[in-house]
Amino acid sequence: MHPVIIIGTGLAGYSVARELRKLDPAQPITLISADAGDFYAKPMLSNAFAQGKNAPQLVNTPMEKMAEQHQLTILAHTRVVSIDVAGKTVHTVNDALPYHKLVLAIGADPIRLPLGGNGADEVLSVNDIADYGVFRGRLEGKQHVTILGGGLIGCEFANDLASAGYQVTVVDPGTHPLSSLIPQGAGQEVQQALESLGVQFHFGRSVQVADIAADGDGFTLTEDNGDILDTDIVLSAVGLRPRTTLAQSAGLPTNRGIVADATLRVADDVYAIGDCAEIDGQWRPYVMPITTAARSLAQTLHGTETPVHFPAMPVLVKTPACPLLVNPPPRGETGEWQQEVAEGGSIWQFINQAGLMTGFVLTGKIIAANRQRMISALR
Repeated sequence: MHPVIIIGTGLAGYSVARELRKLDPAQPITLISADAGDFYAKPMLSNAFAQGKNAPQLVNTPMEKMAEQHQLTILAHTRVVSIDVAGKTVHTVNDALPYHKLVLAIGADPIRLPLGGNGADEVLSVNDIADYGVFRGRLEGKQHVTILGGGLIGCEFANDLASAGYQVTVVDPGTHPLSSLIPQGAGQEVQQALESLGVQFHFGRSVQVADIAADGDGFTLTEDNGDILDTDIVLSAVGLRPRTTLAQSAGLPTNRGIVADATLRVADDVYAIGDCAEIDGQWRPYVMPITTAARSLAQTLHGTETPVHFPAMPVLVKTPACPLLVNPPPRGETGEWQQEVAEGGSIWQFINQAGLMTGFVLTGKIIAANRQRMISALR
């Protein structure tokens, strides 16, 4: 029996493997990993400094233990070079591996800004545990970190680094933190909370045209308005782009991500899940959608075709200075945000043109008491 081959050992890949193993103790399962294949929680990467954790301490389960616990074959440090869909074969740098079914769980890459200057190549991104190890190593003996991007990940890193004692500056072209997810009023709450930790924000600055010059042990960043900023480290946190090149070269459909239907199917016996996948026209990169999709996909792989149904799954943003629970409205929907002030926080509701609440934001200490009520009210 040929194995189910899963390319990728992040949350998506391992979740599918574990769910499928629960259903079928005999089905061979092979995972192919470009890295060491250790299992860790990726969301921990943006709040590990304040906890004093280095990269090895973030590993929940080593690759060898994952293989033993779930009866998996795991090929670590193995690069996939091509997929033969017609021949149902995965080609790695070492072997040609036939598959029974194939799951693409290959994740996403950090968006690289078109930065100028001789220091542009030294701008760091943290997208996996190896990146975190490099970033943490570069910070030894340093003090000032400039973060390009004030979105969810940028704000999480800003909160974490400031809490760990670093000087933090955030540069963003928008008007407020998390501007693509939350209204300006909620963003101002986040900004004030992070500024109380010492974080400085430079809004309305186009980081795409920033000039970054290496200057001894640090960098000089020239913003698009001409302002000069000296810093020790530059961290880019402007978002992710699904990895689609491997699928494209195999003739599989791609758009923003690898195009999959509600059953996660891309083509005959080929499926996609996680940060690389565009499921029924939606990109769903967060933990809860991935684990929900993994349970449905395992059923399909086991022989019971099971479309995934995503319930409301708000995202808890890891900014302890100003806790946030975010359920943004559908992309492109028109309407307005309405605020309800409560003791210890705020409730923001997005009301569409039909008068229905299709998104919400909770801030501060009121999250637990209002979470379920807001989810139930979503339309």
